[in-house]
Amino acid sequence: MEQANILIIGGGVVGCAIARAVSARWQDVFLVEQYPKLGMATSSRNSGVIHSGIYYPKNSLKARHCIAGNRLTYEFSKEHNVPFRHTGKLVVAANTQEEEELAALKKKGEDNGVEGLRLIGPAEIRSREPHIAGTAAIEVPSTGIVSAEELVHAYARVASGQGANIVKRAKVVSLEPGKGTIRVGILIGDEEGAQSETIETRCVINAAGLYADEVAALLGNNSWKIYPVRGEYCEIRGARASLINDLVYPLPHAHGLSLGVHFTKTLWGTVLLGPTATYVDGKDNYERERLPIADFAHSAKTLLPEIEERDLQLGYSGLRPKLVPPEGTGIADFVITRDAAVPQAIQLVGIESPGLTAAPSIAEHVAQLVAETFD
Repeated sequence: MEQANILIIGGGVVGCAIARAVSARWQDVFLVEQYPKLGMATSSRNSGVIHSGIYYPKNSLKARHCIAGNRLTYEFSKEHNVPFRHTGKLVVAANTQEEEELAALKKKGEDNGVEGLRLIGPAEIRSREPHIAGTAAIEVPSTGIVSAEELVHAYARVASGQGANIVKRAKVVSLEPGKGTIRVGILIGDEEGAQSETIETRCVINAAGLYADEVAALLGNNSWKIYPVRGEYCEIRGARASLINDLVYPLPHAHGLSLGVHFTKTLWGTVLLGPTATYVDGKDNYERERLPIADFAHSAKTLLPEIEERDLQLGYSGLRPKLVPPEGTGIADFVITRDAAVPQAIQLVGIESPGLTAAPSIAEHVAQLVAETFD
C-alpha cells in the first residue's frame, strides 16, 4: 500500500494548481485524475477568459480569489510561456434601459477592488469595437484570455518537476477515514482491465469538479449536490471574425445563471460566441439536444446587428458544476473548507467560473488549510 502526505482528487485547472502549490512545500504528493487527459472536462471547455472580479458579491470567495487569481494567472502564464493576451473587455448596455444596471455592475466591481473600470459612451464603444451596437459600456482593463488547456498542463508540469506524482485514468472509488489518515481506494486503467490500488494519505483534497459532490459522499458528507449546466458555443471563422476585436459581453443574467452569451476573440483569431446556460441531465451530456445555430444568431444580433446565421458554425460545449438548482436563483459561492467530520479532508465544491482565473489563489488558500491540517 502506497503512503502519501497529500492526495488530490481531480486533474482540472484547480487540482493541478493545487498540486503545484502543495508540492512546493511537501513531499509525497499524489494527484489522481479519472480521465485519460488532464483538464478534459470543465477546465478546457470554456471561453479561456482571465476574469477581473466585477460580477461576484463583495467579500465572497469568488470575488477574493478571482481578483488575486487575475494577477497570479498573468504572472504564471508569462513565467511559464503559457499563451495569453491581455485584452481588456467591454460590458455593453444594449439600450438606455440597461444603463442603470450597468452602473450598478461597475460599482460592484469597484467595491470588490477591481481597478481601472470606466464607463464609456457609443463613440468610444465604436472606436474599440466598430461593429458593436450599444448605448454605454464598462471598460474592464484587467480582463484577458489564456490557453486554458496549456495553463492546466503548465501547472501540472511544474508540480511534477517539484516531485508530485500525477496518475491519469485513476478513479477514486472509496475513502475510508482512519486515525489521522484516509485510505483511498483507486481503480487505475480502463474499465475492463482496471487495477485496484490503495493509497493511505494524511490529507485528501477533493477537487473533482463536476463529481465533487460524489467524492464528498464517499466520506459520508452529503452536504452538497451539483447540478450540471451546459454551456454551448458557436464559432465565427474566416473574414467575418474581424467583426470583433477583443472581448464583448452583455449584462449578466439577472437570475445569476451565467454572464451571458458573449464574444471572445480567441488566441487563434476566430471568435467564440457563447456560452449558453441550460440545466441538463447527466454529467456527460455535452451533445444531446444541442441548440440550433439560429438561436445563437438571434441572441448575438442584440449587440452585433451585422451577424448572420450563415456566419456561425456549431462549436464545443462544456458543463459547469452549479450548486444552485434549476428552480433557484442567485450566485452560489465557492465551497472551500475542511470537512466537518473528517478534518484531514479538504472539500472544494461548486468551483465553476471564475475557477480558471481563481485557480492559483484557490491553491494558496488550500495550501494554508493543508498546513493547518498537519499542525
